[in-house]
Amino acid sequence: MFHLFFQGIPQMGAGGQRDSTSIKSRGPERANYRRAPNSKPPFTLGQLKQAIPPHCFKRSLLKSFSYLVYDLTLALLFYSCASKFFPTLTYPLSFLAWPTYWALQGCILTGVWVIAHECGHHAFSDYQWVDDVMGLILHSFLLVPYFSWKYSHRRHHSNTGSLDRDEVFVPKPKSEVSWSTKYLNNPLGRMILLIITLILGWPMYLLFNASGRPYDRFACHYDPHGPIFSSRERAQVLISDLGLVGMAILLYKVTMVKGLAWVVCIYGIPLLVVNGFLVTITYLQHTHPALPHYNSSEWDWLRGALATMDRDYGVLNKVFHNITDTHVAHHLFSTMPHYHAIEATKAIKPILGEYYQFDGLPFYKALWREAKECLYVEQDKDSTQQGVFWYRNRF
Repeated sequence: MFHLFFQGIPQMGAGGQRDSTSIKSRGPERANYRRAPNSKPPFTLGQLKQAIPPHCFKRSLLKSFSYLVYDLTLALLFYSCASKFFPTLTYPLSFLAWPTYWALQGCILTGVWVIAHECGHHAFSDYQWVDDVMGLILHSFLLVPYFSWKYSHRRHHSNTGSLDRDEVFVPKPKSEVSWSTKYLNNPLGRMILLIITLILGWPMYLLFNASGRPYDRFACHYDPHGPIFSSRERAQVLISDLGLVGMAILLYKVTMVKGLAWVVCIYGIPLLVVNGFLVTITYLQHTHPALPHYNSSEWDWLRGALATMDRDYGVLNKVFHNITDTHVAHHLFSTMPHYHAIEATKAIKPILGEYYQFDGLPFYKALWREAKECLYVEQDKDSTQQGVFWYRNRF
């Protein structure tokens, strides 16, 4: 999704046939890893579900709202401090206060984004209309077209790891990578491209389907008649657009009263932090040298769902409602509420065995490593499985 639109940074994914040896480390930024298994698992989705306590699948409207109220309370507290006290601060306190606010508010609003994402999966409550109303409000506030992304993201979950049908995180073969990939794969070029991707990757995906699956015509998340959506989804895509128009009008009115600089500092920069974390989280969930991709001859839903990576973001795991370290379970059971995902992950790990993938490398180091190591996908030349593809980094 958030791969740069000119293919300068690697697409998401990687891995291959189970390797009996770990890949040797070539520096501190590259941790040892083993390729994830790519053969059909010796367990079924039903067996995984049976291992999870039944209460983990129960959604509580009250509990879901409690997490949302907690996030919004902190966001309001940070906003109140910034708007009331920061203008009275003198240098150097003001110089330190604003970046602190941007980081804290951006992290909290990322948690709000995650809750809206749960609404899109019908994991917020037992009532679809409640989920859609809350998701529309929350995502519109964060300038996300709720229904549009809900439908494209649902198809991503239905086709994860497929080179032919996945909606996003679709890596390219070596023959299709842009010329810039080869020449910008150096420390300076990688840093520039990462910065651009973290800032522009999300809006470029929404606007131009950057790094999404190819369509036969222009694809855009704001176009109700675009190829991303079916005819029965068009009305709700239009509702998403109207939600964004309403938010744009609100921002315009606030700007007329408070000024552009105030809106940028209070809302704009924290939103950039949200977008940057969204790119980082989703990129690292689906990008790793150990993860396989499949063409139509090998792909099936369960193997695709398992081709994702849990990561450790430290204290941010809690701030982001554990979307970071329970993503494998989320792909297997996407309607499960986030507050049960840790328990569910612990329950299925013994069954998953080597099919469960976790990388504890700090996310900022992992972001750099994956940008360096995962440039395109190829089949193993000596493999009998010609439908399994792995990331490469050499031209």
